[in-house]
Amino acid sequence: MKILYGVQGTGNGHITRARALSAAFSSFPNIEVDYLFSGRDRNKYFDMQPFNNWQCLDGLTFVHKSGKIDPIATVKKNRIRQLVRDIKTINLDDYDLILTDFEPITAWSGKRNNKPVIGVGHQYAFDFNIPKKGENLFTKGIMRNFAPAKIGLGLHWHHFGYPILPPIADIPNSDTPVAENKVLVYLGFEDQQKVIDTLRPISDYEFYFYGEFDSIIDDGNLHLRPLSREGFKSDLKSANAVICNAGFELVSEALELGKKVLVKPLHGQMEQLSNAEALKVLGLGSVMEKLNTDVISKWLSNQPNLQIKYPNVAAKIVEWISKGEWTVETRAALVKSLWESVQSPDLTNFATRYSLQF
Repeated sequence: MKILYGVQGTGNGHITRARALSAAFSSFPNIEVDYLFSGRDRNKYFDMQPFNNWQCLDGLTFVHKSGKIDPIATVKKNRIRQLVRDIKTINLDDYDLILTDFEPITAWSGKRNNKPVIGVGHQYAFDFNIPKKGENLFTKGIMRNFAPAKIGLGLHWHHFGYPILPPIADIPNSDTPVAENKVLVYLGFEDQQKVIDTLRPISDYEFYFYGEFDSIIDDGNLHLRPLSREGFKSDLKSANAVICNAGFELVSEALELGKKVLVKPLHGQMEQLSNAEALKVLGLGSVMEKLNTDVISKWLSNQPNLQIKYPNVAAKIVEWISKGEWTVETRAALVKSLWESVQSPDLTNFATRYSLQF
């Protein structure tokens, strides 16, 4: 079986999932996978060794400024003619399956060429009636048409009674000791200086802030770190708390590790607003609408640590793909088997409100 796997490169969460699935695919020598990334310039990707001779195309992306989507800059940034050209010219003749993590070129080209397209990622959970905020006709259209798939493998922190899979949390086993006053910070959509000014007064905690820094800088209780997958993973494991935008993957990893979570959603981005709403509904984390020293200080003092242990979702997805029976019926069986393996004592009361009804 030969697969073309398209990955949306705008956020690092999509790439993290792709790494986990790449590792799972390596256990199936009869499956060959080619990778195509779009949504950012090639020189902005890092730690791409698992993907061999990966392709990079423009695709579509969103431009942000100071924690908000900039619609005018987004329109200027995207080259629609090039997108259409790439969709029409990419050669899919040798592929048996198109796998897309909300990547538009592979999804639309697969649809155009009558290839089976499977969508795997958080965005495909929005096909169902999950907690949502900021939804309108435009955002509905984006979710349905940005990267369409014949069958979606949506991922979320809970199934909410629908055929939604648990997260792909790429967390290796570790006995790393946790420092009670260590906080990991990843706010890639915010102004970095504003983040520094917000955190500096909270002197009782050590903040490890990952961003587009040129070098490692330790300045009092602030520890500025350039983007690095290995360094980030190490600090995540030893931190007691995580402050981040309301993306899906990092929050999933934090919950898997039992970290307390505070999110600041990207305004104007329905997915992040909805993620923040879901965290509140599930009681798994806290939300701040804007950077605020007092809110962070109170959260650090009062938020309990909660934990959800998810199974190896990536391995089960690849096993399901390898069988070649890609239907809603086999998806339902996959969903049920995975949720039966989830250990979530902190979701016990919530879970009684929902049961899988499909």
